[in-house]
Amino acid sequence: MQLEKTPPQAQSESAAATEVLETGSAPALPDDALIIVPVRNVVLFPGMILPITIGREISIAGAQQAVKTERPIGIVLQRNPEIDSPALDELYPVGTLANILRYVTTPDGTHHIICQGQQRFRVLEPLAGYPYIAARVDRIAESDANGKEIEARFMQLKERALEVLQLMPQASQDLAGAVQNMGSAAMLADMVAGLMDIKAPEKQKLLEAIELQPRLDAVLELLAQRLEVLRLSREIDERTKASMDERQREYLLREQLKSIQKELGEGEEGNAAEVADLRQAIADAHMPDEVQKQASKELKRLERMSDGSAEYSMVRTYLDWLIELPWKAPEAGAIDIAEARRILGEDHFGLDMVKKRILEFLAVRKLNPDGHGPILCFVGPPGVGKTSLGQSIARALGRSFVRLSLGGVHDEAEIRGHRRTYIGALPGNIIQALKKAGTRDCVMMLDEIDKAGAGMHGDPSAALLEVLDPEQNSTFRDNYLAVPFDLSRVLFITTANVLDTVPGPLRDRMEIVQLPGYTQEEKLEIARRYLVKRQLSDNGLSAQQFDISDGALAAIIRDYTREAGVRSLERQIGAVCRRIAVKIAEGELSQARIEEGDLADILGPAKFENEVALRAGMPGVATGLAWTPVGGDILFIEASKNAGGGKLILTGQLGDVMKESAQAALTLVKSRAANLGIAAAAFERSDIHVHVPAGAIPKDGPSAGVAMFIALASLFTDRKVRTDTAMTGEISLRGLVLPVGGIKEKVLAAMRAGISRVMLPARNRKDLEEVPAEAREKLEFVFLEDVDDAVGMAIEPEGKAADLTAQI
Repeated sequence: MQLEKTPPQAQSESAAATEVLETGSAPALPDDALIIVPVRNVVLFPGMILPITIGREISIAGAQQAVKTERPIGIVLQRNPEIDSPALDELYPVGTLANILRYVTTPDGTHHIICQGQQRFRVLEPLAGYPYIAARVDRIAESDANGKEIEARFMQLKERALEVLQLMPQASQDLAGAVQNMGSAAMLADMVAGLMDIKAPEKQKLLEAIELQPRLDAVLELLAQRLEVLRLSREIDERTKASMDERQREYLLREQLKSIQKELGEGEEGNAAEVADLRQAIADAHMPDEVQKQASKELKRLERMSDGSAEYSMVRTYLDWLIELPWKAPEAGAIDIAEARRILGEDHFGLDMVKKRILEFLAVRKLNPDGHGPILCFVGPPGVGKTSLGQSIARALGRSFVRLSLGGVHDEAEIRGHRRTYIGALPGNIIQALKKAGTRDCVMMLDEIDKAGAGMHGDPSAALLEVLDPEQNSTFRDNYLAVPFDLSRVLFITTANVLDTVPGPLRDRMEIVQLPGYTQEEKLEIARRYLVKRQLSDNGLSAQQFDISDGALAAIIRDYTREAGVRSLERQIGAVCRRIAVKIAEGELSQARIEEGDLADILGPAKFENEVALRAGMPGVATGLAWTPVGGDILFIEASKNAGGGKLILTGQLGDVMKESAQAALTLVKSRAANLGIAAAAFERSDIHVHVPAGAIPKDGPSAGVAMFIALASLFTDRKVRTDTAMTGEISLRGLVLPVGGIKEKVLAAMRAGISRVMLPARNRKDLEEVPAEAREKLEFVFLEDVDDAVGMAIEPEGKAADLTAQI
């Protein structure tokens, strides 16, 4: 039944409409015109009887006039049901001519008409001057088309309609009989269309289908969809009934089991309440079907156990783990690249290339949330911010952050968990971290992945192959759980100091992002922005009580630390803060400002000096550059000769490759003795000793070849090596300078040590792009093709006094 409310704007027309009807002053309608009654959300088909509630004054006036003059009306669907007073052009163009069988007014003032559809019509033009909507129309005669196509569709429609009625329990037998006895295809199509539960615009399309065959096709298609829905509903009802029968059977069996347990003295209630809570928790955990089946199986075992049995606690613990894990698929969160850029800039200073790669990674995640992105591996010396970068990524994504340290892990079960057959077995660290995070889309940092090593209980790196492979980790199987867990939504990030100890297959699954050491200016800015504030908070000081000058911070960086990161720098700042905290706590001071001159009293004498100036001011000493796991460093090559028989002595814990570099350097010096002005007999009458200080530290690698050649050439020519110059590069017996690795770390080490001039292999020129801009601006770079270039650029001319100072 369709209810039409009286709009407020129509109330002013009510009195005028009633007056016209009472006086009969309205002009008569032409024969080809109809009184139009707009309706909402209802379509009347020819042959149907339909009750309609009318509320608009203009519709009431039209219906009353039709009853008075015994004229049919036109029922037309309006396009927008929200419009209270639709114009004729706001109605659909095709409606149904209907006779009013009965007009009823209820005591509450509601008007009802019962209409019977007769035939379709098309609205041609509106007619003005009437207190109701009137229009000239074109009545559409129903086609009597016959033929095999129509007959076949007619029979199919009848069969489908009868099948639908059979699937509908509320359908009456009279309706089925009416369908069975229907002899007109057009009438059957209109009847089925009117009875189908579809939206009004879809019914209007059927009403506007004038040709019989397209109308039959459209009705058949809609009826086929409805029939499929009813079939599925019947199947669901049958399955539900079967399930209810099974549950009733299970309930009866459980009641009998309770009675048996009561007779055996095992308690009337037992663990029923606990089992019921577990059953509800399993239902609420959103487990996959396979996992829920396993949980239900274990729960049934638990029901049959006594509370005091040894296995009871094991099964209960297992079920608790299954229930508490985040099985539910997380909703995809929005990634704001601008906000991520702000967070990275707020949390970290410098590291521009690393931030750029992280933003690229997040942008790809935003555009393709379901894609298999790379596993990022941050590689760099300690203290450069690898772990805090992972925390910043989690904050930028709005996700939980969990950290899993792999340092010293030698057991595969730490990753995959122990089987439940062992007493005290637990899931592996991956599953435990996910439980702690409480969600499957957390950011999980696998810290110190290079420190994991194989042991007698397996290799953790082998277990990580599945964890870090996007093609496999969607079905990760923990030994304790023994069911698959989807890790594909976890954002894994790994960190390492070096890659040498990471197995090749594992390294192949990760994208390496190198984090260089910081320059002195970057450390100063980091100390000013982050470290001082953190130490003030840790030591209970306020900014009003403690202040430290930039000169003092620079002196701490220069004289008390020598590192690629900032951890030692923060410890030294903390030592200064603690000294001031003691004096403020004793009442000796209320506030303090630390200058450079105050550091000696607090931190003691300077720990690091300009070794270049102290060591490199004599012949036979050259400054090399070395790479270490904690960043770059300078390396002194010292050569000395004594009377002897041409023996070469090497000390300083040198590895085999470095010893071979020393032998190659001596051979090159001998081959170029004439060009260098060295007498050939000088080699035969002397024993040559090459020493690399810091003798307790093992050293190896080919990159000290150039420095060893220059040290030996300086020794035999008795000419000093420039104190402001450091060098690196491998040498060949032909005198070529070959490329080496670790250029970025070595250049930063040279700048930290006060070197102003760096000699590099010419083929390493491309690696300068990774060197921070500050270092490229401060340092002079000399590129070497062969060792002759090195002699001309590193060894001072004969007779020139050595410059014993170095700029720091």
